[in-house]
Amino acid sequence: MCGILAVLGCSDDSQAKRVRVLELSRRLKHRGPDWSGLYQHRDSYLAHQRLAIVDPASGDQPLFNEDKSVAVTVNGEIYNHEELRKKLVNHKFRTGSDCDVIAHLYEEYGEDFVDMLDGIFSFVLLDTRDNSFIVARDAIGVTSLYIGWGLDGSVWISSEMKGLNDDCEHFETFPPGHLYTSKSRGFRRWYNPPWFSESIPSVPYDPLVLRRAFENAVIKRLMTDVPFGVLLSGGLDSSLVASITARYLAGTKAAKQWGSQLHSFCVGLEGSPDLKAAKEVADYLGTVHHEFHFTVQDGIDAIEDVIYHIETYDVTTIRASTPMFLMSRKIKSLGVKMVISGEGSDEIFGGYLYFHKAPNKEELHRETCHKIKALHQYDCLRANKATSAWGLEARVPFLDIEFINVAMSIDPESKMIKKDQGRIEKWILRKAFDDEERPYLPKHILYRQKEQFSDGVGYSWIDGLKAHAAKNVTDKMMLNASYIFPHNTPTTKEAYYYRMIFERFFPQNSARLTVPGGASVACSTAKAVEWDVVWKNNLDPSGRAALGVHLSAYDAEAPLISNVPSKVIDSIPRMVEVPGVAIHT
Repeated sequence: MCGILAVLGCSDDSQAKRVRVLELSRRLKHRGPDWSGLYQHRDSYLAHQRLAIVDPASGDQPLFNEDKSVAVTVNGEIYNHEELRKKLVNHKFRTGSDCDVIAHLYEEYGEDFVDMLDGIFSFVLLDTRDNSFIVARDAIGVTSLYIGWGLDGSVWISSEMKGLNDDCEHFETFPPGHLYTSKSRGFRRWYNPPWFSESIPSVPYDPLVLRRAFENAVIKRLMTDVPFGVLLSGGLDSSLVASITARYLAGTKAAKQWGSQLHSFCVGLEGSPDLKAAKEVADYLGTVHHEFHFTVQDGIDAIEDVIYHIETYDVTTIRASTPMFLMSRKIKSLGVKMVISGEGSDEIFGGYLYFHKAPNKEELHRETCHKIKALHQYDCLRANKATSAWGLEARVPFLDIEFINVAMSIDPESKMIKKDQGRIEKWILRKAFDDEERPYLPKHILYRQKEQFSDGVGYSWIDGLKAHAAKNVTDKMMLNASYIFPHNTPTTKEAYYYRMIFERFFPQNSARLTVPGGASVACSTAKAVEWDVVWKNNLDPSGRAALGVHLSAYDAEAPLISNVPSKVIDSIPRMVEVPGVAIHT
């Protein structure tokens, strides 16, 4: 992922202002170590830190139209750029960059071109003819973006909060799927799919349609001119991504340039059986597998860097980001610049364990809609920033807009978890890839129960974090927590510890307001807590907080998975899945 920073319409066009913009842009250099650029037009500045994935030789930014009257700085990937170029037959392109189409599309279609883009992106477009500008962010918010306002009337845009927090009077997260224009001085939603209204869909479940839609989403993300791999933890989502990538890699441009054997990456605590599970999948798929180990102390030592880069104090996000942050550094050291990951599946299919208690299909569907809309604050933020901290790009096929349209149009009755029928969480996804003739995965991997990255009993990583926090936060400090941190008051010593670090880096009120809060059980929304009266007294982000749902509660019950022997179910390791991260319970 690249880093963009724009200061638009400021009152100062002096050399001192230019130096300040360059200084702030360098705070984002980790996102784009391949090129730095700064373009100035009158009182507006566009700065860019490039991570070159497509057309490394000539795709430096800003990008322009033919007469350079339109300038664009972009973070992201436009997967349908070749098809879009065909629509722009009267235009001449300066580079082979996938983002080069943006300025030309603007010339042809005005600001309405944004919904023609299939990809992940954040961009700032400056039209020098009238000194107007447009800012846009991708549909789900896979790329990170912030907007701020200066006292002098300027508008600031940055890929990360650290690029603008010291210079803006107010700043906030730029909402996904929105445009901001200088002419309207406001936001407009450009992404309006049918599911966004939360009306209940009725399309019958067709496993082959779902399968093909996801295969297309993965294949689309093989667009690269640099070495890449997949994050593989051995869980369902990352294993499916790896399986499809391995199956379709041969014959692609990437394979011709870098070879057809896929590389996979996993990190975990030393001796974890889950590392063994990831290795099993890698052996099954024939990938070149890279296994990295970290210790609890390694993770604790990295916490401050993680909070600085991830820009949150959310407990679950920090717990999950730390091993991913450590792994990304190792991956980049091997010369890899892009990885494909498995974020988003649980939100789309109701994969979190608390969905076992969904009272009906209507509630389940609305909850999945709420979870997808909030992804930019949690898993997307983690995946984007934990990898970008080391100049690595993460691509997430489950959040492909065409795939989401297919998956979210299915009658949610098919997503309901029904133990008596052998339907566990994400059953429709598992069933879609249950191919007896040409298996995608071993049965026990395909039907492994979801277990999120949580602080359940026995996780030595989480236990270590809690113990470390307890040494740094006293009981007396906790008594004053509501006065020190009146917004999103931390209720545990671990949360208090993270909050102290966050506020040291980002002390502004605007910064603390960018982090979500509220009651949650097993990563649920506050609304879903109402699904079980017992949960109200057991608020915890761990999957084990969904009492009566976790695998340990199934031992006395009949096997839940039809056509899978109980001895296979018993052999399934209990694991935590952040793609590429495996930590045994």
